[in-house]
Amino acid sequence: MIRKESFRVSGMTCAACAARIEKIINKLPGIEKVNVNFAVEKATVEFDDISVDSDKISEAVKKLGYEIEKETEHANARIELKVSGMSCAACSAKIEKKLGRTDGIIRAAVNLATEKANVEYNPSKIKASDIIGVIEFLGYKAEKAQEVAADREKEQREKEIKRLRFELIASAMLSSPLILAMVVMLFHIDIGFLHNEYFQLIIATPVQFIIGFRFYRNAFHALKARSANMDVLISLGTSAAYFFSIYNAFFQPHKEGMMKELYFEAAAVIITLILLGKYLEAVAKGKTSEAIKKLMGLQAKTARVIRNGIEEDVSIDEVVVGDVVVVRPGEKVPCDGKILEGNSSIDESMLTGESLPVEKRIGDTVIGATINKFGTFKFEASKVGKDTALSQIIKMVEDAQGSKAPIQKIADQVSGIFVPAVVGIAVLTFLIWYLVMGDFTSAMVSAVSVLVIACPCALGLATPTAIMVGTGKGAENGILIKGGEHLETAYKLNSVVLDKTGTITKGQPEVTDVVNLGSMGKDEILKLSAISEKSSEHPLGVAIYEKGKSVYGNLSDPDKFEAIPGRGIKAVIKDKEIYIGTRKLMTEKGLNVADIEVTIAKLEDEGKTAMLMSVNNSIEAIIAVADTVKEHSKEAIEDLQKMGIEVYMITGDNKRTANAIAKQVGIKNVLAEVLPENKAEEVEKLKSQGKVVGMVGDGINDAPALATADIGMAIGTGTDVAIEAADITLIRGI
Repeated sequence: MIRKESFRVSGMTCAACAARIEKIINKLPGIEKVNVNFAVEKATVEFDDISVDSDKISEAVKKLGYEIEKETEHANARIELKVSGMSCAACSAKIEKKLGRTDGIIRAAVNLATEKANVEYNPSKIKASDIIGVIEFLGYKAEKAQEVAADREKEQREKEIKRLRFELIASAMLSSPLILAMVVMLFHIDIGFLHNEYFQLIIATPVQFIIGFRFYRNAFHALKARSANMDVLISLGTSAAYFFSIYNAFFQPHKEGMMKELYFEAAAVIITLILLGKYLEAVAKGKTSEAIKKLMGLQAKTARVIRNGIEEDVSIDEVVVGDVVVVRPGEKVPCDGKILEGNSSIDESMLTGESLPVEKRIGDTVIGATINKFGTFKFEASKVGKDTALSQIIKMVEDAQGSKAPIQKIADQVSGIFVPAVVGIAVLTFLIWYLVMGDFTSAMVSAVSVLVIACPCALGLATPTAIMVGTGKGAENGILIKGGEHLETAYKLNSVVLDKTGTITKGQPEVTDVVNLGSMGKDEILKLSAISEKSSEHPLGVAIYEKGKSVYGNLSDPDKFEAIPGRGIKAVIKDKEIYIGTRKLMTEKGLNVADIEVTIAKLEDEGKTAMLMSVNNSIEAIIAVADTVKEHSKEAIEDLQKMGIEVYMITGDNKRTANAIAKQVGIKNVLAEVLPENKAEEVEKLKSQGKVVGMVGDGINDAPALATADIGMAIGTGTDVAIEAADITLIRGI
């Protein structure tokens, strides 16, 4: 059976490391496909589980000198429990021992003094309530103190950044006197202690062998695996400079009054610059998983389920398929399911990007992490854990971030021969100089120069500096660019996909039309409707109230107000009985809407939501609300089209609404009725046609498509997740 597993790989220092790991894994029996991504430190392997298993894959990688672990190992959780009833150390030891023997518990520590138990466990094998049950079975009382997800990856990353920062500062401080000595030597100034060979040896040695030990260690593992990487080049170049300096200082005779030719500063500065590059790289890498963390943070932490006829709050990981879950107004929907009882309006914008809430009734599907705006309902859980829509989006973002661009494969191939080629050129340089000039010193200096110049100093300082300058200029103009590679790709774009809601449109409903049908004027209609909707929680009602408030200022309260779920509202203002809502509401009140169907249809064809308003059993007006187009959207789209870029609009809206918006801004290519999980597929289709695709969006549902596109551009007014998943962020939108 073919399986696909992902691993976290740490210790890689360059693209050659990723290429070497791929090569070694490919040699194992039963391997179908391997993709090692250096940037996100991730390996994705497809293999036949009969021929090989994940342990053998891990073992092969560890032999190369890298750290590797299955991503599933990060799924462990930690819980802190308050334990009461312990009287002595024997009690805490007994609880600890019992927990340690329980299946699914990885480790447990019980502290008698603080009366707390810290337990790390596998949620797929044991529930938090079961752990509490184990302790209570022993005769003690336990309750949750706090529960946090284990994040060893983040801890390791922060530890590595802290270590690199310390090493960089130490290396820079030790290198400074050596650099100063080199500078003053250029002006033929002799500062005794700075040019003293013993002084330079003492301060260069810690940089070379203590701070620079990581390069020797990595080079050793690379050579052991019969390959070479940048660490080999760095080790060779700096060692050659260091030991040649020792030779010149203590074994090479020199003329009296002449300063000795020492190259300690070359070795120390190279190590310092490379450490600076690695520090900047580590900080940048630390941001690659933030989108995933934010997505996970959207999930509800608890759920209210009905078991044995009793409502009880349980941890989200304890909800199982078939549970009946109760959701009240303002609460998050814990998981995916189908409504059994009640109705409501649910804000799905966090997942779908669409601003208007969706009316839900019995039989309708609800999605985990969306927010219940109005009404209490019960639903049956149909998808929990990794099967929910949100979890699938998380997985899609992970896969998109972990995939490898074609150009990276070329870079991997080049890196595989770069180091041996440089070493070969250095040896050849030494031989030519020595055989032609007959001067060993000149030959050694020339060979060392080749190694030192070939060392990836650009990766250490020049490239990050250039990127920082370029991205800094972009930031001044409201454009945040995550890396130099995105600058390279951006100019190749020939197609741009724009998400509708929040990108082309404002993402907030506004009153667009007030059509009077009776004796009332538009001003009176707006004022009465705004007062009627003042107590409304529905976004359409809020839009009407906000419009009235902007025109008339503070508005009085209605004498009576009643929300009619799924239909609209009823209000009484002095002697007027007012209904605002759907056709169905008017029909139920015995009012004829047939004569105004043409007007309603016209408004709906323009992508607007039409609401009817009746006063004392007479339909007086149609109030239209819509998500309106941003002021400069049309202008921006025209500019893109003038540049020869094809513009597409993508949305989950129906075709009629989508085409209405597209017509307003001049877009001919419309991708309508696209489900959140399918947006990335639509982008992939365009890429398969040979197009270089940019994706612009602002919602969580856009995150997979942003990550899949050649260049993902997020609107800064959108969600953090979209911004994290994108390559470029437009702070002020378009």
